[in-house]
Amino acid sequence: MTTPENDSGARRREQEERLRGWFVGRLPDGWFEGAPSVTVDREEIVVVGTLPAPDLGSDASEAERAAAFAGRAKRFREETREQRMAVAREAEHTFGRKVAWGVSSGTETHLFTHLAVPVMTRLRQPERRVLDTLVDAGVARSRADALAWCVRLVGQHSESWLAELREALEHVERVRDRGPEPRG
Repeated sequence: MTTPENDSGARRREQEERLRGWFVGRLPDGWFEGAPSVTVDREEIVVVGTLPAPDLGSDASEAERAAAFAGRAKRFREETREQRMAVAREAEHTFGRKVAWGVSSGTETHLFTHLAVPVMTRLRQPERRVLDTLVDAGVARSRADALAWCVRLVGQHSESWLAELREALEHVERVRDRGPEPRG
């Protein structure tokens, strides 16, 4: 049975496949190993291609590999800037969305300039308390930063981690209350 959710998911996958095909056909040969991944939402198309891993030998440390990839990503960004901008302008005109770029190699991914879009939401007090806990603990600078942080990490750290953080904050408050009065 086709539901609206299944139908919209199928349309999104079809759109991403069509866009990936367009970008594969449009990008210069040799930019990436294989076809880039293409992710789409209402505002933006994000194109991430795989760069060849730097050849550092088997005894290279993770820090050395990460630094080599960061250098390779920066070089790619600089050397392809004009061509990427031309392709992006064409895609933006054709598809009506901004285009962002990124590169990956192994587990590392570097996204170049991409959109930060305001998303309106209504949160009830329990959700606002989660955001305020993150702000109070210094994990985020604002509720907006806290919400973005939550979205990125949902599934990895949920209620048990937040409960532990709240307990730690309560402990800090108890220790602070037992301490000397601050001078005014």
